[in-house]
Amino acid sequence: MPVKMTGNQKKGVPRRILIRKNDTVKVITGRDKGKTGRVLDVIAERGLVLVEHVGMVKRHTRPNPAKQIKGGIAEREAPIHISNVMLVTSDGKTTRVGTKLEQVGNKQRRTRIARKTGEPLPTSSRK
Repeated sequence: MPVKMTGNQKKGVPRRILIRKNDTVKVITGRDKGKTGRVLDVIAERGLVLVEHVGMVKRHTRPNPAKQIKGGIAEREAPIHISNVMLVTSDGKTTRVGTKLEQVGNKQRRTRIARKTGEPLPTSSRK
């Protein structure tokens, strides 16, 4: 029986994305399998991540003197699907990401944990 999508959820987009900007991830499948890098950006609406030095593509840019763009062929990262990466813990092992509710004063706070070891994952700095 097919899974019923609720609200504005799109096919192939996870409900909750637990990988954040500045996390270190390892590519587990695809052309760049085995590479590790830092997450530069998370595109949550489409379920994609931009990983440093992974999925490099060549972009042909036209010169624009008004914006000081030189033009030519530039290499940059292309987004890859979030299911193709796994988080790397502090000891260098890949793990899935889980959540745990913690009591902080009167509030409950959801923190990320490594499923393999159970250790809490550092919260990345938001800008």
